[in-house]
Amino acid sequence: MNRHDIRKLKKRKKKLGIGIGIILVLLAFGVYYWVDQYNKGLSLSGDGTLKGQNEDFGIFDGPEPQFGEINVLLLGSDARKNEEGHSDTLMIANYNQETKKVKLISIMRDIYVDIPGHKKQKINAAYPLGGPELVRQTIKENFGLDIHYYAMVDFKGFPKIADIIAPDGIEVDIPYTMSHGIYMTLKPGKQILHGDQLLGYVRFRHDYKNDFGRVERQQEVLSKLKDEAVSIHSILSLPKLLGAADAYVDTNLDKMTILSIGKGVMDNKSEKVETLRLPIDGSFSDKRVDYVGAVLDIDMEKNIEALNDFLSDKKEIADTENVTN
Repeated sequence: MNRHDIRKLKKRKKKLGIGIGIILVLLAFGVYYWVDQYNKGLSLSGDGTLKGQNEDFGIFDGPEPQFGEINVLLLGSDARKNEEGHSDTLMIANYNQETKKVKLISIMRDIYVDIPGHKKQKINAAYPLGGPELVRQTIKENFGLDIHYYAMVDFKGFPKIADIIAPDGIEVDIPYTMSHGIYMTLKPGKQILHGDQLLGYVRFRHDYKNDFGRVERQQEVLSKLKDEAVSIHSILSLPKLLGAADAYVDTNLDKMTILSIGKGVMDNKSEKVETLRLPIDGSFSDKRVDYVGAVLDIDMEKNIEALNDFLSDKKEIADTENVTN
């Protein structure tokens, strides 16, 4: 090997060394950033009450996801530790790994259903009777839908989590003054709402739509938070978000599944969240039951059909094939 070749080899080694050094510095910075942001998020979660709350209910026995679809039971609660409380919010998030679509199903909490091992009750009574697992069994028995995972959110943490995802707030159009029961006053008109205000907005139910209006607002805000979550800001805020969620969210979703769903949503970030409310219009009546109170007596067959149609992509696939042909 001549001197010229030796010099070239030394230059290559030098460049390689510099490149490796830069990569190591970037990795070190990345690790430091992740840990620092995670700890900052964790510092926000000092008053979380969910840790250990579901331990007495036993194991959540959801089946393994099939056919590329993941159903996550979303529960919202006000219950303090060691106190019983009905689930204030009951939703199912459906994620299709093939289409990368997110669909959101809201189940009205006053639906009168069969609760396995118990008498007929409002569906939101399933949680205090048996935790997330009994809610899963109740949904399976009444609607025939498999739930694979659950995530329970303490409402105390919702404002902090919302502010991390959308630090500039979420725009909503408030139809009338909202104040009763939410410990604040929200004036009518288009406004930018932040954490605590968003919580008040989604929880207000003292209007002519009662609980139906609250469900509409929950779906609206979650859909808009999803849009915000795919922004570059929210990607950089992911470790802080995970830290803040540590005490406010109890879930059996593992980090790899969460990141996999997150990547899929990012790949299809322009897709809007589709929503469904059960019961559907024209499929229920108000009823009063002794020892239970006011309930929604629903046509189960109609609602199961609507649910299956909503989750099925057969029509969309057929429409796509017709356009292609």
